[in-house]
Amino acid sequence: MLVAAQWAVLNGEPCDERDPMIQPGGDGTPEMREYALAELAMAQETHALTARSLIADTLDLVHRLPRTWAIVLAGGCEPWVARKVASMSRSLLADTVGTVDRAVARAIAGHAPSTVLSIAQAKVIAADPETHAAERERIRHERYVRLSRADEHGYRHLIARVTAGDAAWVDAMVERVADILAATHGHDHNHDELRSLAIGWLARPVDLLKLLLEHTDPDQPDADATEPEGRPSWAPDHLADTVGRLCDLSARRLASLRGRGQLFVHVTDTALRTRTGIARVEGVGPVDITQLADLPGHADVTVLPVMDLRERRRVDAYEHPEPVKDHVWAQTGGDVFPFSPRTATRDGVDFDHSIPYDPHGPPGQTGPHNSGPLRRRHHRWKTHGGYRCTTAGAGRHLWQTPHGLCFLVDHTGTRRLDDAEADLILDAPPGVEIHLPRERLVLDLRR
Repeated sequence: MLVAAQWAVLNGEPCDERDPMIQPGGDGTPEMREYALAELAMAQETHALTARSLIADTLDLVHRLPRTWAIVLAGGCEPWVARKVASMSRSLLADTVGTVDRAVARAIAGHAPSTVLSIAQAKVIAADPETHAAERERIRHERYVRLSRADEHGYRHLIARVTAGDAAWVDAMVERVADILAATHGHDHNHDELRSLAIGWLARPVDLLKLLLEHTDPDQPDADATEPEGRPSWAPDHLADTVGRLCDLSARRLASLRGRGQLFVHVTDTALRTRTGIARVEGVGPVDITQLADLPGHADVTVLPVMDLRERRRVDAYEHPEPVKDHVWAQTGGDVFPFSPRTATRDGVDFDHSIPYDPHGPPGQTGPHNSGPLRRRHHRWKTHGGYRCTTAGAGRHLWQTPHGLCFLVDHTGTRRLDDAEADLILDAPPGVEIHLPRERLVLDLRR
């Protein structure tokens, strides 16, 4: 934390008018150069957002929570608790955050972390009740549905933030479908498994409607039923018209109601031939190859041609055509910025020229030999922040920070290089790739 605070001081002034400044901490904390974040992260061998969080928490403690910071410096509490308090109180203005600081400073050295955080939460609300009310109103509009990363068995969590009423109706529908499935699957599935299967039915509205209609008992007595004979009492008035319209659609049109998606699967020819092994599915993770058939579910599937990464696709234009993007993406497997998690999707990155494109330069500047996927933030850092990148072979990128730190990014991850190792790679003759394993130096002569 002391290193982060000093780094913020050293980078507290812009180098020129094109050097953007940011304020990682809350109100009353100093600004710092945005482009300096990445270099601190690389030096600590972590992600830039982790470094930003460290700087933000430290600046908040130094400038906004001085009493709590004094206890941290004295070793009187666990630093992570103080950092959590700084994060919780960041939305408060500088003239109101003192209420939190005084209360936490009295408690942080002698109470359990959960008690300290509870006190901090209460004081944050009390310090600015109007902001808290406005925040509650804003959160009402922050609804979402998200998918977690897949586990080692190919399963994911579906997480949604919805109103209590919608949640109750979704739960009731899942329960109803699970009860129906119990008749055919109940002998080898427990109730939670059936509810999980029921979620999949919600994604197929036509099949779901058919399932519900087929399992509605028309002979079940209903004293309050006033609906015409042959229609369930729970059905809306327009159900008959809806069913009629569905019946008139072709099979292809019915399939189109589900929407369309794109699935990227990385698998070896040996695994396809033997039907044994592991495949990597983007957005899902590694799965057993026998699970691939389960991923599309009941969808209509179009299989695109296999790509040969030995080809040397090059074009003269600045823009990357789709075949080149596919090649670069398959070759790198994700964002090539140092220590960046390989969780980016193909449509969430920019395909950047490692050596900037020169409209008056030689032909064939755009291709896998001079390209790497970067998230937009990383792309901007490279373009304007003084970070240099050199393509050092297929899927290999050598990075240099403004202060001369060097990192090699390849399929094994990110590795820090000393100056001599970096110079060996940068000074290699054209057509020669230099690999630097820990044990020995290997020269790979490309044909």
